[in-house]
Amino acid sequence: MPLPDKGANGEESGLANAVRSRSAHVVHLTHNDLDAVGADAIHRMKFGSEGVFTLWSSVGKFASLFSLVASCDGKGDLLSISDLGYQTDTEMVAHKARVNGWIVEWRDHHRWRDDEMEKVKKEVSLLRVDTTVCACGIVAVDLSPDNPVAAEVARVVCDYDLWKHADSRSAVLGQVLQRKQNREHVRDCLVKGIFSDMLIEQEYACIKAEMDAMMLRSLRHATILGSRYRIAFAPLYGYPSETAHFIRNEKKTDIEVIIGKDGKFSLRSVPPISHLIAREFGGGGHPNAAGGSFHFSVLERFTWWLFKKSRHFREFVTIADAH
Repeated sequence: MPLPDKGANGEESGLANAVRSRSAHVVHLTHNDLDAVGADAIHRMKFGSEGVFTLWSSVGKFASLFSLVASCDGKGDLLSISDLGYQTDTEMVAHKARVNGWIVEWRDHHRWRDDEMEKVKKEVSLLRVDTTVCACGIVAVDLSPDNPVAAEVARVVCDYDLWKHADSRSAVLGQVLQRKQNREHVRDCLVKGIFSDMLIEQEYACIKAEMDAMMLRSLRHATILGSRYRIAFAPLYGYPSETAHFIRNEKKTDIEVIIGKDGKFSLRSVPPISHLIAREFGGGGHPNAAGGSFHFSVLERFTWWLFKKSRHFREFVTIADAH
């Protein structure tokens, strides 16, 4: 995973300069959802807001961002990774980070193979993988075990991230964070133990109206197939997790596949097999929530847009039945 370079004025070069000139002694490289936001809040409870330099990352950008930070002088500072799983050759980047003076700690709740864990453990100061809780929960126990605010943040975040749906606050925050411009505001609220304010309520009301319309649209175009499992295939118009949950309630399905215009899909399942199915389609994730891709051709993109049907449905059903 080489260090990306877009030139002196490129995005990566600017980010590398920001990392090199940081005043904070903790760089937190994390995902970009509620779990990551909660984890970042707890980092700031522990180290102070001025002491943490946060890098939000999609799964797809993690490799390049990790490589970018690893290539900078660590100066003995902490590089804390959370809510991001193993990727090919990750241990090589971790080695580069260690050689360049970073203390690397990694906390994650995705599924790792034993060999992946063993390779990375040799290069980092801490690797903690626990699939029973959200990443925020791991961070809370490790960094602030005696902080009741951190514990409450972890409870709310895990309620959403693990699909428990027992705390109404989690759904509100999860949906508000569908808009990335709300990320820092929600994070700063959580640092103070605040789970709602006027901005959060206003954003939620706006998003909820938009989301309801999108979910109904997806439901109207849903195709139900399957023998062993009742599987819904539906187009994505926004809010994949909420759409899957809505379709499950309406259609009593076991598995929901929410598909984007390019063939990428979000997968949710009652049986703990989402990650196994997703691997067959070039993806991965959790037992009950994962993602992959049907790799639509240009023609398939057009027919999906026009008919909301795909030849990949039957292939998916066959693979799901095998699990």
